[in-house]
Amino acid sequence: MRPLNLLISISAIVLCCSQVAKTERELYEIERIFSPCKKSSPDFDGCIKRAFNKMRSFFKVGIPEMGVAPFDPHYAKEIRQARAINGIGYTLTLNDVFERGWSQSTVTKYKTDWENQRIVYSQYFPEKWLNGDYEFKGDAFGLGVLRSGRWNMTLRDYSQTTRIKRNGTGVDVHVEVDHIGDMEIHVGNLLRGNGILGTYLQRMLDRLINVSWKPGFAVIRPLINDLVSTAFTDIWSKSFNNFPLDNFIRD
Repeated sequence: MRPLNLLISISAIVLCCSQVAKTERELYEIERIFSPCKKSSPDFDGCIKRAFNKMRSFFKVGIPEMGVAPFDPHYAKEIRQARAINGIGYTLTLNDVFERGWSQSTVTKYKTDWENQRIVYSQYFPEKWLNGDYEFKGDAFGLGVLRSGRWNMTLRDYSQTTRIKRNGTGVDVHVEVDHIGDMEIHVGNLLRGNGILGTYLQRMLDRLINVSWKPGFAVIRPLINDLVSTAFTDIWSKSFNNFPLDNFIRD
């Protein structure tokens, strides 16, 4: 065998052995995390809450051998929201959305509903970041509005409650915002302004939006609920729907 071919073969063997060792370490670590959780224990929910918090180191890298894809940041190709209130309707489409902050989050409450095949848990994020493109189509009093551009959002001191219920082979996910301590939003091209005046007016609008978001929270909240619900449904479908949790939890 030529020296080059020998080197390639040795490298392939070393890489293969390293991957097997990595997989074994991950399996061992996950088994160690979930091993104290017994379904018959009155502390089962508390144990699962602690286990989920110990799994945060996997959020950015995933566990490919178990079908768990990385989800910090999470990417969504499209999120759409349509509303009609008192004759005023709009369609908001968010494209190429990135959501960051999962690996810094903490599960604060966890409850298993065995009878209804449902889990409910609350999660706290010191910060959550979202950004992407948007297209807004609105209709008020027969006047059509069309805008598109870039947007970003930062949520601080943020908490949410997630409800996940089995639905055949899939899941129904609903996320509800519990608390937002502070929020910053930037929506580009709302005024379609160019030059110095357009930039100045856009900055003024940004300030107005970020100062007045709390009084307008009732309007913003459904959008955030839709954003994070769609994101987590995607995360669950891609990463956790087939996760072999029963292999690590004993009765």
